[in-house]
Amino acid sequence: MIKYLRALIFFLIVFLTACSTDIGEYKTSKPQFDLFEYFDGRTQAWGMVQDYTDKQTRRFSVSIDGVVEGDTLTLVEDFVFADGEIDQRIWTIKRIGKGQYVGEADDIIGQASGVEVGNALQWQYDFELKMDESTVVVTFDDWLYRQDERHVFNLTKIKKFGIEVGQITLFFQKN
Repeated sequence: MIKYLRALIFFLIVFLTACSTDIGEYKTSKPQFDLFEYFDGRTQAWGMVQDYTDKQTRRFSVSIDGVVEGDTLTLVEDFVFADGEIDQRIWTIKRIGKGQYVGEADDIIGQASGVEVGNALQWQYDFELKMDESTVVVTFDDWLYRQDERHVFNLTKIKKFGIEVGQITLFFQKN
């Protein structure tokens, strides 16, 4: 029995790691993603949160004001949720190399890290998610895809203990 359990665990690990996308696969994809160029100025976004059953649990819009100063991008994100809740997140993102970034915000645990290749940007961080009267730390795995000069799509997997517990779909439009 132990032998079969070990084999099952081995195949699950191989299957799960084989299914993950490598950012390098987007090397030749156009248009080129440039985080600082795209988010400099005013951007609007609309999105939704879904739970692990794919049920939509929240809808929201976001007004984003970005300012680039040297190798630092500051993003002020003003969220309006369909239930009337209003929230704000302020990101400070630093370029640390060609296509490489780190970022911080109040509800982010530690630093976020990002890598852009071709038309894609992968952004990963631990997030303090508000739930009723408490919070829980989850991991966000954001994938942003530059569609054209004005549009970016964002798909986010929300994980707890490595298991997907939700997802966010977001559409950005440059003004």
